[in-house]
Amino acid sequence: MQTEAPDELFSAHLRELAARTGEALDATGHEAVVFHSGGLRLVDFDDYPYPFKAHAAFRLWAPITDTPDCFVAFQPGRRPRLLFNRPEDYWHKVAALPGGAWAREFEIEPVADLAAARAALAPGGRTAFIGDATGFGDWGFAAVNPPALLTRLDYARARKSPYEIACLREANRLGARAHVAAARAFAAGDSEYGIASAYMAAIAVREQELPYNPIVALNEGGSVLHYQVLERVAPADHRSLLIDAGASFAGYPSDITRTYAFSDPEFALLVGRMDEVQQALCAGVRAGVDWRDLHLTAHRLIAELLHDCGLITVDAEEAVETGLSAIFLPHGLGHLLGLQVHDVGGTLASPQGGTIPRPAGHPNLRLTRVLDEGFVVTMEPGLYFIDSLLASARAGSHGRHIDWERVAQFAPFGGIRIEDNLAVTATGCENLTREAFRTLS
Repeated sequence: MQTEAPDELFSAHLRELAARTGEALDATGHEAVVFHSGGLRLVDFDDYPYPFKAHAAFRLWAPITDTPDCFVAFQPGRRPRLLFNRPEDYWHKVAALPGGAWAREFEIEPVADLAAARAALAPGGRTAFIGDATGFGDWGFAAVNPPALLTRLDYARARKSPYEIACLREANRLGARAHVAAARAFAAGDSEYGIASAYMAAIAVREQELPYNPIVALNEGGSVLHYQVLERVAPADHRSLLIDAGASFAGYPSDITRTYAFSDPEFALLVGRMDEVQQALCAGVRAGVDWRDLHLTAHRLIAELLHDCGLITVDAEEAVETGLSAIFLPHGLGHLLGLQVHDVGGTLASPQGGTIPRPAGHPNLRLTRVLDEGFVVTMEPGLYFIDSLLASARAGSHGRHIDWERVAQFAPFGGIRIEDNLAVTATGCENLTREAFRTLS
């Protein structure tokens, strides 16, 4: 296991990044590339901006997450340049110039505005631009977001450097600490809003600093896959909590889900069985494994659980073949994790492009590639009692294979999802999430 701190690994990360970017530039006929951190976007018909999120392609080079209109300029054989936005401004606090180990790898130039950045970059020749598509077409770049270059860069991003894995490891440690605080708030009978507040307070962040808005679903809310409400009032009856929330470190996110029973022993047993399924699936992760095969294995294992618990009356093989298992698990098993929570390139067939198809009947799978050493993936099987899917099943051919009394028993708990983040190795994987919880205990 890599034990160095991220700062100690950044120099090697940058060398690897420069090499693969140089290859991509050469293959696509470009001599240099400029990455934009992104700009502020004003709320329509108003005078204040949406929360700023730096572009992932920029953050791959520089761990700057909160400063708009910065640029990284790279040309093979030369030291990369970082143009850092430092305007004359008395309305807002101006960011300090970056320091630390990673910053020493760049030529850092402060720029007061976009005009100064344009003059400093002096783009021309065969330089590509990657960033906001509008506003830069007349700067003199040979191409803005050229698809062939983007595809090569996105494909390569699946394999993480040791620096990136170290950042994801730290993000999981932060996420685990916050999840423990949230679980305590749930056990104390708090509301969804109170649980989310406890989560953020544990790691001293605002919601906009999280990699995504936390899913904090009590009771039936757990059946909504991307539940977006934070109820301020606690329900009269606490039954279950499904919390899907992450944390960020140097621009890299964790993506962790846990499900808890408040007191019901049968639902607690079902959560325990789902945890066993999830850990069995984690044990199957290693380089050379086709993720599509793992996804279908997940459906088989969950179908076995559904049968064992009396929720369905047919065996696992029939449940998977007929699509019955998808009534209870309608989403994919997981996805690539990196600079973005749903990281790019999950279905790319090669650096040149093309798509690896999803298995028939599984349109929501975000990852179809064969796993390679250095990939980081989420493992998140689920089991849900979703009203619309169950109503459709009842009206169709699946209805006679479902025990509706058992469904009615568990439906008030919403559903179960358990999610870990895994760094793929040649012989298995490092479970970044379980290790983070273990170190806390």
